[in-house]
Amino acid sequence: MRFLARLLLNGVAVLITTYLIPGVTVATPGAAIVAGIVLGFVNALIRPLLILLTLPATILTLGLFIFIINAVCLAIVAWLVPGFSVAGFLPALAGSIVISLVSWLLSSLLIDKPSR
Repeated sequence: MRFLARLLLNGVAVLITTYLIPGVTVATPGAAIVAGIVLGFVNALIRPLLILLTLPATILTLGLFIFIINAVCLAIVAWLVPGFSVAGFLPALAGSIVISLVSWLLSSLLIDKPSR
């Protein structure tokens, strides 16, 4: 249930990102939700493999290469989902940062409530 909630929050984060970052566009709110779901699966399946393959570059840049990997994952999602597009590398980089921050914030507020 928590995984499904995180996927939907990713969709909301994608929708918010389209309003904040020029170059990241979505045709409909439904396409944003689908993009969020696909982004969740890409982050769960492809991103760990990319991190493992680029581990020397990540270590050499003190972890900053992870931002490049996130941008690549967002570009993969834009390639897979009709109605969602990213205009280039810089919008993908900025969009991945905004999506990460928004989904972290929403997730911490709505899902990860500490038990008392």
